[in-house]
Amino acid sequence: MHAGQQRSQIRPGLEVDIVLKQDQRTGKTTRGIVKDLLTNSPTHPHGIKVRLQSGQVGRVKTIVSTGADSSTS
Repeated sequence: MHAGQQRSQIRPGLEVDIVLKQDQRTGKTTRGIVKDLLTNSPTHPHGIKVRLQSGQVGRVKTIVSTGADSSTS
């Protein structure tokens, strides 16, 4: 699934897994809530770059929940 590559599917409030810059080699993901979208193009092959509410910046790998349903942890 390549959900993190389309800007139209990502919006503030979504819970997502991102890969931080320093974790790109290992592929380790960090989970958080989207605060800002930083990629302006409609798609990006490595994932849309976002800022989480925690202030961390990375590229979206997977969308965990839509924000309305946060029962998944």
